[in-house]
Amino acid sequence: MQSKNNKNEKKNEVCVIGLGYVGLPLAVRCALKGYKVYGLEKDEKKNRKINFGKSPIKEKFLDDNLSRSGLKAYSDNKIIRKADIVIVCVPTPVDKNFFPDLEPIKKTAQAISENLKKGQLIVIESTINPGVCEEVIEPIFREAGYIVGKDYYLAHCPERINPGDPKWNITNIPRVIGSFNKKGLTPALKFYRSIIDAEIYPMNSIREAEAVKIVENSFRDINIAFVNELAKSFDKMGIDTKDVIKGASTKPFAFMPHWPGCGVGGHCIPVDPYYLIERAKLSGFDHEFLKIARKVNNSMPAYTVELMQDALNKVKLPLKGTNVGVLGLSYKANVDDLRETPSLKIIERLEEHEAKVLSFDPYFPKMSSVNNLEALLRKSEALILATDHNEFKEIKPEKLKKLKIKVIIDGKNCLDGEKMKKFGIIYKGIGR
Repeated sequence: MQSKNNKNEKKNEVCVIGLGYVGLPLAVRCALKGYKVYGLEKDEKKNRKINFGKSPIKEKFLDDNLSRSGLKAYSDNKIIRKADIVIVCVPTPVDKNFFPDLEPIKKTAQAISENLKKGQLIVIESTINPGVCEEVIEPIFREAGYIVGKDYYLAHCPERINPGDPKWNITNIPRVIGSFNKKGLTPALKFYRSIIDAEIYPMNSIREAEAVKIVENSFRDINIAFVNELAKSFDKMGIDTKDVIKGASTKPFAFMPHWPGCGVGGHCIPVDPYYLIERAKLSGFDHEFLKIARKVNNSMPAYTVELMQDALNKVKLPLKGTNVGVLGLSYKANVDDLRETPSLKIIERLEEHEAKVLSFDPYFPKMSSVNNLEALLRKSEALILATDHNEFKEIKPEKLKKLKIKVIIDGKNCLDGEKMKKFGIIYKGIGR
């Protein structure tokens, strides 16, 4: 890799496998830092867009930099052979029973082993539970006849991204790295320090690095579950949970605010705890606390529909047959990301109760049942705000009153409930 003292030193070539929300920004960043980068992605439609300089993901960093990065995407695994550094950014989902699905990462490791270049540094960025590199990935290479630390180097640098965040992105979020040994850790640290303008913290082992990301997201899941449970409790006591959290936040130490909502979505928080839960079982430990947190957060879409049902009862309307508009499909405000979104679970629950469901999301027009927000409002008798897109936060109670919308359930607690009530609209937030 190029050092500051020798500008003529040849930089390593990089292959990023998986050009999604994690891999594509990383590949672009590497290219902008002067590396020759090969993107490996099986989705040919996505590759065509990338090769034309168009991002398949709506993200400011990509909009600003993809076209000038010169990144090229390929679908043939043989491109792996060209790289000195291979970075794995494939999904690590859970199945319908919340059991970790490691097939994508197993298949990727197999593809790399079949196209290994002597001395390659392989970095896993995909979120995995402690032990996956040692117990799942390394044996695949060993079976192919390769010895870690001799024929190749294996490290784990858990991804850290925050879609839609104007401040924190691929360029400036600190990272941690662990490897099988120092021979692999040294080049991994050097590489990441060359592309990221933040601290790169070395871990003592690859297993510790695997544990870091799981801990980060389990911490958030537990705290969100706590405030979601408070929301259910305080609702029965007539206490505004949002106001209470604001009050608690005035303490300058030992408190970190988390907020209740209609469900937890995204690629990390609703998934990663299950990886730790299931792996710990193999070691003879039962994560009761994590399982309770997951149960609470998984209950929130159904709870949101219960709030709608109760609110409709007050205006003598049944949920069955009522036109209910769902505002937002994405799991997070102002991004085009459906992964684990609670919106779809809310819609599914409404349909189980035979409500007539309408939906609109400006980031997913083809998946929406109406063409625009105006059409949804005109056709709806009641609303559930499931995603706090900027467009939805600007909805005025005067307009809802004029369109004879009787009920709104604010799943993100982002609207002015008092104003809604002044116009005769039944407003209900999560814990408000």
